[in-house]
Amino acid sequence: MLEKLFKLREHATTVRTEMIAGLTTFLTMSYIIFVNPDILSSTGMDRNAVFVATCLAAALGSLVMALVANWPIGMAPGMGLNAFFAFAVVKTMGYTWEQALGAVFISGVIFVILTISGIRAWLIRGIPSSLRSAIAAGIGLFLAIIALSSAGIVAAHPETKVTLGDLRSHGPLFAILGFFIIAVLDALRVRGAILIGILVVTVLSMLMGYNEFHGVFSAPPSLEPTFFKLDIMGALNAGLLHVILAFVLVEVFDATGTLMGVAKRAGLVPENRPNRLGRALFADSTAIVAGSVLGTSSTTAFVESASGVQAGGRTGLTALVVAVLFLAALFIAPLAGSVPAYATAPALLYVAGLMMRELIDIKWDDISEATPAALTALIMPFTYSIANGLAFGFISYVVLKTFTGRVREVHPATWLVAALFVIRYAFFPG
Repeated sequence: MLEKLFKLREHATTVRTEMIAGLTTFLTMSYIIFVNPDILSSTGMDRNAVFVATCLAAALGSLVMALVANWPIGMAPGMGLNAFFAFAVVKTMGYTWEQALGAVFISGVIFVILTISGIRAWLIRGIPSSLRSAIAAGIGLFLAIIALSSAGIVAAHPETKVTLGDLRSHGPLFAILGFFIIAVLDALRVRGAILIGILVVTVLSMLMGYNEFHGVFSAPPSLEPTFFKLDIMGALNAGLLHVILAFVLVEVFDATGTLMGVAKRAGLVPENRPNRLGRALFADSTAIVAGSVLGTSSTTAFVESASGVQAGGRTGLTALVVAVLFLAALFIAPLAGSVPAYATAPALLYVAGLMMRELIDIKWDDISEATPAALTALIMPFTYSIANGLAFGFISYVVLKTFTGRVREVHPATWLVAALFVIRYAFFPG
């Protein structure tokens, strides 16, 4: 049944490999189960209900990705989008969280229309090959800054922005140990190297008293405080048009950048050959609508899925495992919370390094190709946003091609995307 549904042999993978990849992806993205309720509860939303909504939205989105697209990509409420929802729309602009959920719902519907109509796929076809490679590398850099900061290896600094953390503390030391375990095992071609690294660090930290075992089971809280509480009419009448547009732009290009980067790493989008990108786009767009109904901010493809791809995930069975584990997390929240950030950080950092190899495909001897690609990759980690990296890349690509007399090389979709980003920053800079 699994072979027929996911075409495992065609993708040169096995059930065991896919299950390990799914567990690896889940462990690297499971932090969202705890972070998302923290952020959204600051708006007045019920923390426990948001916890349930987060698990259900992630499970549903990953399930659609598995069965519709057959891609190994996990879905969950996105970081950045949840911060925009809570701190910009609700706390700064003064809208209610119900209206903000309504805005997410409307943006999701627009997202679905763009996907079904083929407009979004047309936009993606206009992405130059150099920018595609830069997107993958930029996502790698983005993963790296997430990993290094969560491990405590990189810390904030008031003068230099970032600095080296305290390498004598247990977090960075465990992360460094985990990184070398993963790297050595992967070099020796040991299957499940990333998962083994995560588990070894988790168990060692417990045995040495640095991490607590929180138990296994707990009953899931009620979803009622957030379920169907979105205020669609309020979103339409409250002057939230610019907020909806901002959601759409970020959702389209953030999710697209993640999908393209991770899929390229998995070899799922070969040049000039049919692929299932359209179905993957449909999966992540419908997940946004479902998440807003459940009571959470925009659901999107998770960049941490790259860790599962590196563990061998190539089909939707990986995403199906992720979906099942998010459902299980409703009942084993204490156990899921026993995996510390410094245990998953090495996995992300290792994958980040591997994704940097995409830089070799950029035409470095062509300034009009190399400069936009470099900006794309660099801006992602330095602004903590995949969408910002895409914006700088597209805009600089159009400018350089135009003023070097090569305007005919610019695809109409590239012009449109660059124009949309200019409008976005001119009128909606937040």
